[in-house]
Amino acid sequence: MAQQLIHAVGKRKAAVARVWMKPGSGKITVNNRPMEEYLARETDRMMIIEPLRVTEKEGQFDIKVNVRGGGISGQAGAIRHGISRALASLDPELREPLKRGGFLTRDPRMKERKKYGQRGARARFQYSKR
Repeated sequence: MAQQLIHAVGKRKAAVARVWMKPGSGKITVNNRPMEEYLARETDRMMIIEPLRVTEKEGQFDIKVNVRGGGISGQAGAIRHGISRALASLDPELREPLKRGGFLTRDPRMKERKKYGQRGARARFQYSKR
């Protein structure tokens, strides 16, 4: 594996993560900050590392991520999706365990748009019979 750079894009809700992976010591940088600094919650950090754990590649890649849009949880999901896609493109044999874990499926749930003439996406104005 000659010093190759793998690029992938991950998405969740309104968040888009651009992920670059290269063989290294396992350092993860999100928006030019260490992962621990950018993601305060431990659950978000675990979520990002999950695809690496499943494929037994933890600590083998330096990962640089640019992420925009959405909230922190959505961004963590987008990063996880991007890392999974990058791993799948790196080695086709890793695709099966990633697919089984559900890491390659983009979470389609989005915020529903507010409809015109209404208070919200689903909320309707109160009906008055009289």
